[in-house]
Amino acid sequence: MPETRESALRGDCASCFGLCCVALPFARSADFAVDKAPGEPCRNLREDFRCGIHTRLRPSGFQGCTVYDCFGAGQRVSQVTFGGVSWREAPETAGLMYDVFQVMRQLHELLRYLTEALDRPAARPVHGELRGALARVEALVGGSADELVALAVPEVRAEVNRLLLKTSELVRGTAGGRPGSRRGADLIGRRLRGAKLRGTDLRGALLIAADLTGADLSLTDLIGADLRDADLSGADLTGALFLTQPQLNAARGDAATRLPEGFERPAHWAS
Repeated sequence: MPETRESALRGDCASCFGLCCVALPFARSADFAVDKAPGEPCRNLREDFRCGIHTRLRPSGFQGCTVYDCFGAGQRVSQVTFGGVSWREAPETAGLMYDVFQVMRQLHELLRYLTEALDRPAARPVHGELRGALARVEALVGGSADELVALAVPEVRAEVNRLLLKTSELVRGTAGGRPGSRRGADLIGRRLRGAKLRGTDLRGALLIAADLTGADLSLTDLIGADLRDADLSGADLTGALFLTQPQLNAARGDAATRLPEGFERPAHWAS
């Protein structure tokens, strides 16, 4: 099956050189069983770049791995930017490859959000600007390794964020009433059971361990919201903006949780 823009923005570990397992650091915590320095291969990374405990990550103490997604950056860097030559085959390229991966991951995340924004009929007034931004970011993604590491990513993010904010306002405006804002709010551990949050701006909100059982989160903007251990059992997330699979993977839920189209119900959720 030919690759689509959507499939290119999903991680394909079989086509990657295990970059997230090498380039990124992690510290011993509830999310990781051990410490690992940047550039140090994870002890579970096999010679074929596959994870040796992929089916046992959570019980093995590597929950953090299950809530990470490179948005397709890993295979892009591995197979395109570096032409299919791994850091094991060419150790002299390792440092540069790891730096490129971290830039590419940010660009692919922006592509994922722009693609979603263009799928929103309510955002039609800014579709022209969104298409232009998408084309510019796609051109950056195709740059050389040296061009990518020299890229001023914050400037790119600022341009895209301006359009994503416009998209959010237009989409949330269809929710009815006057959409509220809890942007960046500290809602850690808050009891929000059954809360009527339809159309609310929850960008960057800290919802760690919040009780959102049965809450109406339809048409909310969840970009950057921290949903670690939040209870989404029975919650309605239909139409939620800029939600990602890693955010869902970090939360708790059940069979009654209503998800937007295209998302998978995490295996650790209650049945």
